[in-house]
Amino acid sequence: MLTWLRRDSLDFPTLERALREPNGLLAAGGDLSAERLIAAYRHGCFPWFSEGQPLLWWSPDPRTVLFPEEFHLSRSLAKLLRQQRYRVTLDQDFAAVIEGCAGPRDYADGTWITDSMRAAYLELHQRGLAHSVEVWDGEQLVGGLYGLAMGQLFFGESMFSRADNASKIGFATLVSKLRDWGFVLIDCQMPTRHLHSFGARPIARAEFARYLQQHLDRPSTADWQACGSRQ
Repeated sequence: MLTWLRRDSLDFPTLERALREPNGLLAAGGDLSAERLIAAYRHGCFPWFSEGQPLLWWSPDPRTVLFPEEFHLSRSLAKLLRQQRYRVTLDQDFAAVIEGCAGPRDYADGTWITDSMRAAYLELHQRGLAHSVEVWDGEQLVGGLYGLAMGQLFFGESMFSRADNASKIGFATLVSKLRDWGFVLIDCQMPTRHLHSFGARPIARAEFARYLQQHLDRPSTADWQACGSRQ
């Protein structure tokens, strides 16, 4: 039976209570306050819903993750990085990145990044938890991605691209930074062929929960503000 969250409590049901069909649906309801979102990621679940639906919280089994040391950099992508056609920055325009991620896609109608979702992650960015990667062609933003950094874990949320390979270059740059900063895992949530091409793979939800327990409160050497500017 699906659990409905109370607005006066940040508690989530145990991950083992997530439904098998649809895979990982754990709870519904609650709100998108910064405190609840932080509690959700620490617990091992994330929000995913469409406009007009109730808030839905998910913890799929298996969970798609990428270990930074397992990142696969193809020859073609390595060549593009050496060419430095695009400039990559971090945390220089979070609002524009999440707006880009919420934009229309050729393969989908509508977006799951609702206005309330956008406002919630903007607040998390202001609190220093949500971060963005921007890919620039001159002064034009042509790609990017965003997610949350907590301890030694990065929780990826969404990416977009308006130019060939822009999001790939942004993601490869992020993985390199996270590896240097001592991050041990990137949560990719759901499987895609795009992510698998980078080396992402499924792990059991119980194993993912162990990574949360072991690494959420361990320090990293991350310095997001030191990684480039638009000037």
